[in-house]
Amino acid sequence: MIVLPGHADLPDRETVLGQAIPFDRTRWVPVLPDSTWWPTLLDECPQVGRWPRVDRRTVFGIAGQADTAEGRRHLLVAALVWGTGTKAQSVSRRARIFEESLPAEIDARLGAALDVLRERGGVEAYRAFNNDQKIRHLGPAFFTKVLYFAGHDSAAAPHGPVILDSVVSRALRAMKAVDTGWPENGWTTDQYRQYLAAVHHYAQMRGVLADQVEAALFAQGK
Repeated sequence: MIVLPGHADLPDRETVLGQAIPFDRTRWVPVLPDSTWWPTLLDECPQVGRWPRVDRRTVFGIAGQADTAEGRRHLLVAALVWGTGTKAQSVSRRARIFEESLPAEIDARLGAALDVLRERGGVEAYRAFNNDQKIRHLGPAFFTKVLYFAGHDSAAAPHGPVILDSVVSRALRAMKAVDTGWPENGWTTDQYRQYLAAVHHYAQMRGVLADQVEAALFAQGK
């Protein structure tokens, strides 16, 4: 069971949607199966200093077109870009997803997992990505981003998906919201279920959306 403390400061919804991450297009396009995997909406992102920045609102817009194979590819890439930043080493790690699986395999597994999300909700989609529909080198920290952007407004199951990554996990451990055995990554489906239940319960108590709680945890974990 996860219990979140009741005194956390929470960002407003506009702040969450505006959370923007810099990216370098020139690092990404060469590592994709081909240029059609690149979401052109990212080319409209505003440049701040040296780099353009993609925010959550933009990725949600891309997720809204994920009812086709190409749209799901764009969602995957946009979620990876938003979660990665500009470091070459970080992009190279994400590139292994495309190096070690055929495009058709990624399409099939991504499509199947998102079908589960739509039909049975975030926890079962998490289970799918962790098991039958596992895509090599796409771990929970990133596939929960895909699930979040694809299923934030999903009515399936009791709780919509929320991002869980090592930064959020660090915050949970620091505030003693989880037991000492809670891992930094590689969470089980049951642990993700506990996390979703706790975040949604806390959000309901505070009269906010679940991703406002997740964003607060992320800020604390940094």
